[in-house]
Amino acid sequence: MPAVKEQDKPVKVSIVGAGKMGEAIIAGLLSSGAYKPSDLKAYDISPERRRYINENYGVECPETIDEALEDAEIVFVAVKPKDMASALSAISPHLKPETVVVSIAAGVPISYVEEHLPENVQVIRVMPNLACRVREGMLVYTPSTRVKLENLDKTVEVLGLLGRTVRLGEEYLNLATGLVGSGPAYIYLVIEALADAGVRMGLPKDIALTLAAQTTLGAAKMVLETGEHPARLKDMVATPGGTTVEGLLELEERAVRAAFISAVSKAAEKAGRLKTR
Repeated sequence: MPAVKEQDKPVKVSIVGAGKMGEAIIAGLLSSGAYKPSDLKAYDISPERRRYINENYGVECPETIDEALEDAEIVFVAVKPKDMASALSAISPHLKPETVVVSIAAGVPISYVEEHLPENVQVIRVMPNLACRVREGMLVYTPSTRVKLENLDKTVEVLGLLGRTVRLGEEYLNLATGLVGSGPAYIYLVIEALADAGVRMGLPKDIALTLAAQTTLGAAKMVLETGEHPARLKDMVATPGGTTVEGLLELEERAVRAAFISAVSKAAEKAGRLKTR
């Protein structure tokens, strides 16, 4: 699907909730070149966050929710699960027919969102991650059965500006949360640990961090761009009797692989237990 072209008039987008993920969506859309600050509006209950977004991104942040949703074709609801009920109640009276509401709250099913909105509003549930800020996000999504094809297409175009998109059945969304939504934190921990190892061996801290981050980025790109299984790529690095085999043996003895699998599983289980109120 082609991305939104810079010369085209972009779909009007409003972001409700200007926390870390809301800000990441704003930053990603603006850095894509397809959106200008005047094409976006943002709302947050915190005056400090509204001021911050306006001053740092030039995006209009009205004081009232009705102004923020004026002319919006797509509304990202970027609030915590516990705040979903109040957020949906606040936006419901101000949504135009066929507005697409993109819910990114972990663990909140489409049925819950639809119960709190008018019937002519179309809901798409999305699990993004923080890398949307630099347009390298992973976004898995599920559309409601009410979503019209043309509205789904234009929304996926917008999501595509923030990173890679994959459509999944809703039954997989909580499972994907443990990998997609929480995954960056695990990788940041890996990068931090690699950098700390470099510092321990005598490398300057800034150099060690750059080496660790770029090594991680390069490894990920190899998986995505070569199509090779990570196990094969690992074997390409780990030559017989070499240094890498020694390091891998240490990781396996300390059950690092099992720890990562358990971390993703626990996060997914937590997503299934998150409550709204």
